[in-house]
Amino acid sequence: MNTRRDPRPYAGRLVLLLTLLVPCPVGPAAAQEPTHDPALFDRLEYRMIGPYRGGRVTAVDGIPESPATFFMGSTGGGVWKTGDAGETWTNISDDSFAVASIGAVEVADADPSVVYVGTGSACIRGNISTGRGVYRSRDGGKSWTFIGLPEAGLIGKVVTDPRDPEVVFVAALGHPFGPNPERGVYRSRDGGESWERVLFVSDSTGAVDLAIDPVNPRNLYAAMWRVERKPWTLIDGAMEGGIYRSRDGGDRWEKLTDGLPQDQPIGRIGLSVSASRPDRVWALVTAEPGGGVFRSDDGGDTWARTSEDRELRTRAWYYSHITADPTDPNTVWVENAGLYRSIDAGETFHRVRVPHGDVHDLWISPVDPSTMVVANDGGAQVTLNGGDSWSTMNNQPTAEMYRVEVDEQWPYRVYGAQQDNSTISVPSASVGALTPESEWYSVAGAESGHIAVHPEDPNTVYSGNYIGRIDRYDHRTGRSRNVILYPQMQDGVAPRDLKYRFQWNAPIEISPHDTDVVYHASNYVHRTTDGGMTWETLSGDLTTDQEWQQELPGGPLQHDH
Repeated sequence: MNTRRDPRPYAGRLVLLLTLLVPCPVGPAAAQEPTHDPALFDRLEYRMIGPYRGGRVTAVDGIPESPATFFMGSTGGGVWKTGDAGETWTNISDDSFAVASIGAVEVADADPSVVYVGTGSACIRGNISTGRGVYRSRDGGKSWTFIGLPEAGLIGKVVTDPRDPEVVFVAALGHPFGPNPERGVYRSRDGGESWERVLFVSDSTGAVDLAIDPVNPRNLYAAMWRVERKPWTLIDGAMEGGIYRSRDGGDRWEKLTDGLPQDQPIGRIGLSVSASRPDRVWALVTAEPGGGVFRSDDGGDTWARTSEDRELRTRAWYYSHITADPTDPNTVWVENAGLYRSIDAGETFHRVRVPHGDVHDLWISPVDPSTMVVANDGGAQVTLNGGDSWSTMNNQPTAEMYRVEVDEQWPYRVYGAQQDNSTISVPSASVGALTPESEWYSVAGAESGHIAVHPEDPNTVYSGNYIGRIDRYDHRTGRSRNVILYPQMQDGVAPRDLKYRFQWNAPIEISPHDTDVVYHASNYVHRTTDGGMTWETLSGDLTTDQEWQQELPGGPLQHDH
């Protein structure tokens, strides 16, 4: 197995950018005889025009001895570092990494100048980006070395031996769209110079989480998960999934079962060890029936379910993260759509306010547990007071933009839909506002929408959202009207039972020939000539229309459109 192939690095930050392009004719003549000098493009440069509101982050870490220093791994923007508790963030991976999707960041406890990064976020949305292996820094992120595992796909966790920064373990979930044999848990004893796979279940089941005993690092726990994305469904869970334990530093593994759901498919699992009581191990288990928060007080020999609260288990394929407080064995946190804390050993949980929802990771300082950094779909934010207040999310240019549209005014404006945020319109050139934010505005719709701007009236915008929602927005009034094609509830409904089947991103296009004509697409092409008040269907079903692909998406455990 080739574990050291170094992919070609490129700058991978996903931000909304603008460059001025020289227009040229299209058509056969243009293809045969260029009408411009290619050298005209040589000096063109990208400049960021916004927005710098944070995008999705699924990995964070910090340095206990440096309470203002934290790292975050963005799913589209690479690795960032702050030295002032989140007041400012600086990218430290551009020009070094082959991809921008980050799955894990690990600062070595034994030497905080050593940082490992696993690429490919393991929070496996339908629009996930595959990683290209592991990187290491020996100078706190100033420089990086590619250290292998290019076919690990999505990396859910990286952990180091608390006594030796050269001993490192990687949880490789694998490629999201099909089987691959490089899944499992990997170990290196020389800082990533060489690797050995120490736990393998199958080419369809990979490792999504790892936890290490901070007192006796020979004790390791791994969460194994069968997951695969198809264009029409999510495959989630299998009998071979579950919690595995090693008591000899990763040489041998056993599957843990006593008190855990058995004889049924197991889905995603989150793991954590209480540093102040290392025999106490936590697990957030996806299973139906019997899922929930589990606690072991004997190092994993036996388990008991402490909570079956559904609020902790929503969209478990996207979350299922659990973090033990490093100083109090009775305090444990769960990261889900919100952030939840229990102070009674997992019996009850209460929500803690954070700047943005969809929470994926949490790092708590073992020196002062009121110092934390949280990862969510709005970036990363720092608290120095136990969550009473957090740093801003509006200083991180890591927004994931679904697509870009421009209007015809001058200076022209640029439009896009940001993942787990609103649509946004930003100017291509400022007209002298006090702050850039004062020139931003939403144009209705939401995160995944296509946007179409009226070519003769830029105040009129058609914008969408997932599964077929479409709005008509008027910037003169600041109001929008929903002009959806057909009133149907799609969540929880098998596609075969829907009148129209919309993709997560449903196209919207204004005719360049007649601006009263707006097209919208489900499995059919639709048209309106009266601003969306009425619609007509122009085409037949343009999909393959296979009934076996139109069951309720997902399974055997969870369903996801």
